[in-house]
Amino acid sequence: MVHALNEIHRVLAPNGILIDLRPLADRWPIEVASAREVKEAGRVSDLPVGLEDDRAANEAMARTEAQKQFVRKREEFFPLFYYWDTPNEMKEYIDEEWADFIAIDEETWKNIRSMWAVANADARVQIRVKMLIALWKKI
Repeated sequence: MVHALNEIHRVLAPNGILIDLRPLADRWPIEVASAREVKEAGRVSDLPVGLEDDRAANEAMARTEAQKQFVRKREEFFPLFYYWDTPNEMKEYIDEEWADFIAIDEETWKNIRSMWAVANADARVQIRVKMLIALWKKI
């Protein structure tokens, strides 16, 4: 990532803006949501690869700031929701797309399925991902 940030700095116009937008590992909540209510069914487990990616990205940004390449002007956190119609659809997606970064233990899967089965007909399962958005200005 350091090489990429150096290249961005090289090609970015003077006073240009870099947007850092990424998910952060944070034991994201898993919820069963319907029009009537949202209930937490459990939380994901963050795997070492995802935690290491966050650490490396944070260190790279801090390094570019210390080297006076960029200055952080603003930083916010916000939730981004991923929705699935059924727990099985969610499991399939996680197995295909996120298996290197998060895990869900069997007890939590049982709880998700149970809560979804007794929820309203419009209920879906969702994961509330913690997102970072930061605005950096080229120095």
